[in-house]
Amino acid sequence: MSRENYLFTSESVSEGHPDKVSDQISDAIVDKFLAAEPESRVAVETLTTTNRVVLAGEVRGPESITSEVMEQTARDVVRAIGYEQEGFHWKNMQVEVLVHGQSSDIAMGVDAAGNKDEGAGDQGIMFGYATNETESLMPATLEFSHNILKSMAEERHSSNTPELGPDSKSQVTLRYEGGKPVAATSVVVSTQHNASVSQQRVREIVLPHIQKILPDGWMPPEEELYINPTGQFIIGGPDGDAGLTGRKIIVDTYGGAAQHGGGAFSGKDPTKVDRSAAYVTRYLAKNVVAAGLADRCTIQLAYAIGISKPLSLYVDFHQTGHVDPAKLERVLAEVMDLSPRGIRQHLGLNKPIYKRTAAYGHFGRNPEADGGFSWEKTDLVDVLKAEF
Repeated sequence: MSRENYLFTSESVSEGHPDKVSDQISDAIVDKFLAAEPESRVAVETLTTTNRVVLAGEVRGPESITSEVMEQTARDVVRAIGYEQEGFHWKNMQVEVLVHGQSSDIAMGVDAAGNKDEGAGDQGIMFGYATNETESLMPATLEFSHNILKSMAEERHSSNTPELGPDSKSQVTLRYEGGKPVAATSVVVSTQHNASVSQQRVREIVLPHIQKILPDGWMPPEEELYINPTGQFIIGGPDGDAGLTGRKIIVDTYGGAAQHGGGAFSGKDPTKVDRSAAYVTRYLAKNVVAAGLADRCTIQLAYAIGISKPLSLYVDFHQTGHVDPAKLERVLAEVMDLSPRGIRQHLGLNKPIYKRTAAYGHFGRNPEADGGFSWEKTDLVDVLKAEF
């Protein structure tokens, strides 16, 4: 039997965290290629450190996306985040571009040719998850962690709190009773700040954002609010800690409440099933929970490089299901083409919609008019209800 009463914790990091700076640069470059040529192939990694950005990877796309364009893209991202510090400044940082053409061996396995459909860009396992504990069908611990930092960032960008820097982290612990969250037992927020700002002033700035995000009556005791617990956070961002693309995969997904296949998302075009299949498993799991077939749902897909059909499809209801999971597995394979091409076409993934995903989570967001976050739609609910 699964536990009903427990404490659970998730963390988030802001857009100014060094790993997230890297993710946003990589995804902004993906967007550049897809905007110029929707069938572009992109796998670009970013390293950030003190006043330096290094881009490396493989691409196949229009010649108009030059090294100079990629360099300017990196500077634009860093500027938008708000880094104009001595140790990391969008204008003064050195940008090195080490991006080359895609391997012909990979292209041969992935490209459609003759009677061969487009294959997966790599082998791997991908997981999607949904839970009815929040309206977004996301784990509450992660949703609150994200939203506290988003609220702080919005105020920082409005210039209402110039004392704070772009780099911050949050962590929320909730008490679950009967399998549902009922209160916060502790909250941690660490945020970069100017040298002239006291810890008390940082606490005064941060506390209203925690109060705004947590439901009424959920605030933890005063002694369990840990705001800049080290006492000082002046040196931050890539100047304080090197950043790399793809190092925050749990922040990107479900905050540890669900399994993760291991593959990162950012910097990859949608032919890479690390990204597209993780999106479609979230899409399917969310529709299953939204249709009332289970309170919680995990879906796994597996692929082999160069092969179009998934090797397996697995459903787990975590003992909260109201239908036969084996039947649901058959139904899901029938209602949607789960080949890499089928996923991209169904969700409309060959669009410049990825930079916006690279901070505050790839899931639990609202679908957007231009196709952004299409995997958050619940347009399969009626189909699934009819099948059961």
